Amino acid sequence: MLRSLRTEHGISLKDVREALRYSERHLRIDRLLLDKRLCTDAGELFLDRYGQLINLSASGQLAMRKMFDEHLKRIEWADFTVPIRLYPFIASSAETPDKPIVIDPAIAFGRPIVIRAGVTTQAIADRIDAGEPVDEIAADYGLEPGEVEQAVWYERAA
Repeated sequence: MLRSLRTEHGISLKDVREALRYSERHLRIDRLLLDKRLCTDAGELFLDRYGQLINLSASGQLAMRKMFDEHLKRIEWADFTVPIRLYPFIASSAETPDKPIVIDPAIAFGRPIVIRAGVTTQAIADRIDAGEPVDEIAADYGLEPGEVEQAVWYERAA
């Protein structure tokens, strides 16, 4: 979790420590990094508490909840306690509810995959980079050409 916050979400270790301190002292939350209500965006940590979004990176300032609603819908939880699966937005289709790509630690060691075929987005992007046509790759994996393109867009954005 800590590595993901630092590398994928651009949150410094100092900011994580400050958020942990703030949540322990003012919100009485002992295990913030395991809390389902923890969110991140644009290099900041947030906590969804009592219907309000609290910016832990800014010493508890309230944030706009609507900004996160669509992102929060793309996380699957186990027993409402631990996140188990993430369906990331793809740059080309952020407005659509499609979830063709999933990140799940139980599948492909947590690498992003196209869920219908179980193939990593990296494998698809590698084949595109090698010059193979989209239609041929789609046929090989039983995918639609649009799914192949979304995998490549995801890899390019990551």
